[in-house]
Amino acid sequence: MKKEELFKDAFLKQFKTGEELTGFLKQLQKRGIEKMLEGELDGHLGYSKHEQTNMSNARNGFTQKKVRTSFGESQIQVPRDREATFNPMLVPKRKNMVDGIENVIVSLYAKGMSNSDIEEQIREVYNFEVSTSTISRITDVITNDIVAWQNRPLEPVYLIVWMDGIVFKVRENSKVINKTIYIAVGLRRDGKKEVLGLWLGKNESAAFWMSVLTDLKARGVEDLLITATDNLNGFTDTIKTVFPESKTQ
Repeated sequence: MKKEELFKDAFLKQFKTGEELTGFLKQLQKRGIEKMLEGELDGHLGYSKHEQTNMSNARNGFTQKKVRTSFGESQIQVPRDREATFNPMLVPKRKNMVDGIENVIVSLYAKGMSNSDIEEQIREVYNFEVSTSTISRITDVITNDIVAWQNRPLEPVYLIVWMDGIVFKVRENSKVINKTIYIAVGLRRDGKKEVLGLWLGKNESAAFWMSVLTDLKARGVEDLLITATDNLNGFTDTIKTVFPESKTQ
């Protein structure tokens, strides 16, 4: 595809469909749910995955389970224990509806959340009904995965990167509040799209966008041919500093 064709409105609209965005968020939500379940099992067994132990009970693979969320239906892997005494709290046995926590799980993967923020959000998810030690184990498992996802290497070149802010309603301190998460979705040279990252934004400013763009560069991005944004404050001037050859749509 020629660079000029990337600027066509029809292509840009196709690139950033709401259906695809929901698909990206659903994948991230599935990942987060599975990691939290692994942390639950660590709490149930009393030791983490790579610890040496003499206890009789142990991990025993996974079982597949379909769950329904506001993002649609997903198939997740639920960890099992050898003695079959593990009953997940996040996705209880014989229940397949995961409701009201999807936005929280996705927001955990946004840069800008501190470890204490993550732990507090996890307590909210479990409605303060699990032990402190189990919350700590769940936090450890998902935090390690969050850091790995946030810092994974990226492609050197993206044909288009679309950036926008999404407002999520999440519970915090027993209240429902709005959080704006900024998302970057990139079109690779092989035609595949991927979420490059999520960032928790308190405001749109040149300093904020500088941190986002330098993050992308530090993870291996050398060029963004086109960036498509919905008039994000401070973005146009900042990208010229980090990626001077990029065209803004």
